[in-house]
Amino acid sequence: MPYKFQRNKSNSKVSFWKENINIVKYNLIIGRHCRLETPNYLLGAVREALSYEANALMIYLGAPQNSFRQPLNVLKVSEFKQELKENNVDIDNVIVHGSYLINLANTIKKETFDFSVKFLQKEIQRMEEIGLKTLVLHPGSCLTATKEEGLNQIIQGLNLVLTKNSKIRIALETMSGKKNELGTTFEQLKFIIDKVNCQEKIGVCWDTCHLYDAGYNIKDNLENVIEEFDQIIGLEKLWVIHVNDSAKPNESGRKKKDSHENIGYGEIGLQALKKIVHHPRLDGKVKILETPRKRVKENEKFLKEEIKILKEN
Repeated sequence: MPYKFQRNKSNSKVSFWKENINIVKYNLIIGRHCRLETPNYLLGAVREALSYEANALMIYLGAPQNSFRQPLNVLKVSEFKQELKENNVDIDNVIVHGSYLINLANTIKKETFDFSVKFLQKEIQRMEEIGLKTLVLHPGSCLTATKEEGLNQIIQGLNLVLTKNSKIRIALETMSGKKNELGTTFEQLKFIIDKVNCQEKIGVCWDTCHLYDAGYNIKDNLENVIEEFDQIIGLEKLWVIHVNDSAKPNESGRKKKDSHENIGYGEIGLQALKKIVHHPRLDGKVKILETPRKRVKENEKFLKEEIKILKEN
């Protein structure tokens, strides 16, 4: 049964209880990463999401490993919007994931930083022309520079791409920490957010796999992690949640950081992920699965089943 909740004035924490009357319906917005492929592109992506019985989706604007982008006139933008409308899917629940080529934290090679800024500006312009709102971005890697240098470089880059006239907002993704990644702690993300000029246009995307691999125990201490984030950054800044399990160690006992696994097959587990998906304080957050497609060979309905299973409270 959904939860009704109120602010506890004595300790300013949110308390929850079940009631049979005046129930507040939980606003579950859930989907998965969908492919932008020929010949239907955006239209095909939303149809894929609908086949999973999803009411949200995430896309790349092109292959994430290169900068080639198809002209807008072949992407079926109008058909895409019509399909969303006919199926009551809010276009604001269509999330864009930034290209892997972008590294705003790079202070080592100026040309890489300059390319990242210009390419990100083009991606933002493309989103505005389509009518999309939220872009999830990996903060970047500081490489051989210090973390402080990398964080300040990210701030500089974001201040170049986020303008008062822009309609786009950027959600910085929580990272696992491989290869000198930044954005691995709430404190690092707060440092960036506090120094960005357009405060209203910068937020956070949780990735459950990354959070867990970075040391945030969302499996056994979810309440504490949520409260810690709320105290440091504020839950109003949490705009998107990537729902992924985290792969178990291999036979040698080694485990790669940032190794997504299908729901219930990894270390976090189904029950913990369900708790995140249905948590009252995460109500209305866009939740996107980025789980591997490898099990489709075992069960063609597996991707749909993941969302169906998570919908069940």
